[in-house]
Amino acid sequence: MSDARHDQQHRGLRGRLAGLFSSPPSQPHNNQSDEQELEKQRDLKETYKARLESTQGYLRFCLEVAQEHGFLHLISNNASQQHSPPRDAEAEHGKAAGDDDDEGEPSETPPPCDPCLVATRSLAVQHGWSVAPDEIELHEVIGRGTTADIHRATWRGLEVAVKWMRPELFVSNPSAEAFFAQEVELLSRQRHPHVLRLMGACLSPPESCFLVTELLSGATLGEWLHGSRERRPRASSSSSPPPPPPPPPLVDRVCRALEIALAMRHLHEQTPRVVHRDLKPSNVLLDADGRAQVTDFGHARFLPEGKEALTGETGTYVYMAPEVIRCEPYTEKCDVYSFGILLNELITAEHPYIDTSYGPSKIALGVADGKLRPKLPESDAYPAGVIDLICRTWDAEPSSRPSFAVVTLALREIIEQIVQHEEEQYQNSNYL
Repeated sequence: MSDARHDQQHRGLRGRLAGLFSSPPSQPHNNQSDEQELEKQRDLKETYKARLESTQGYLRFCLEVAQEHGFLHLISNNASQQHSPPRDAEAEHGKAAGDDDDEGEPSETPPPCDPCLVATRSLAVQHGWSVAPDEIELHEVIGRGTTADIHRATWRGLEVAVKWMRPELFVSNPSAEAFFAQEVELLSRQRHPHVLRLMGACLSPPESCFLVTELLSGATLGEWLHGSRERRPRASSSSSPPPPPPPPPLVDRVCRALEIALAMRHLHEQTPRVVHRDLKPSNVLLDADGRAQVTDFGHARFLPEGKEALTGETGTYVYMAPEVIRCEPYTEKCDVYSFGILLNELITAEHPYIDTSYGPSKIALGVADGKLRPKLPESDAYPAGVIDLICRTWDAEPSSRPSFAVVTLALREIIEQIVQHEEEQYQNSNYL
């Protein structure tokens, strides 16, 4: 039994490299039919593809650990020294290349756009949501991400938000055009009160790739919930700062959870399904009325019926499902896990794992091994069913996690319990 368990856990992070590219054991030759042989070859192809994806995910994890512990620059410097040509050779190459060029003409022509981007751009023109760069008047930066800046802007007299992709992304990443095109196409399909609405887009890489969306005047869900509270354990010293203001009322917090679940249900019930892959408080914005809207579809992907996504780890470790951390095939149930972490955060009004001193990589290892989850709320302080729902959404087995149809139904019942309890408390206070 222990050997079998070890073999199963071998897919985990710690044993990842030991057998990634080992060939399957050879089978004795049988007189199999051509169809069986083709099926065998297809299986082998899928196995090697999964192993390659797994290796890529593990290497990204190693770089994350290197960054956390402060020696990423050593890896980067070593790689650049190995791959950069000597300066003299580089200069000679530039001089030789310039001999054949006419004076005043560009030395190279821009590469053709990705076919997916060209098709999406045609779709934008056809349906009237293509935006030219000179139509946009950019104002201050209101948000920054790893690949884009978010500006407050004016477009055709409207106050809007513009997510402008950084040009260097398209220079350094050959897949960036396809990823951006998919994000645009995915958002253009959405019509839901709790999903950020796309108003237009420009698809002219590398300088002019941006999304135009409605401008939400509220904060992120994390800012609304935590305010200025930092994600770290509280100091026990008597000289610690005064406690922060109380969080929003419980019924409001559960209502925000319901709105997010409704948005995710809308995404998962489309054909093909949409997997967000990075659901977390900073990717949920509140509008002027305080209602939640799911945003940032940069990591989202379409998932055809009956298929599993084999794309390695994607998202944020604290909210990432264990099967994604382990670089295993996963479905839309990875979003349900992320929602479970977020729901617990809304109920407790505490950052995940705030009771520990763990960094992201240590959290990832604990989650991947199935030994770590955030601290649950105290059962006596909350309506029946809350803790059960949280535990089901972050279950280690993806197939055991409920769908968002089930989640939304459960949250509506919880809200009814909270409202009923508050009404009873109000009536009792009037009798005193």
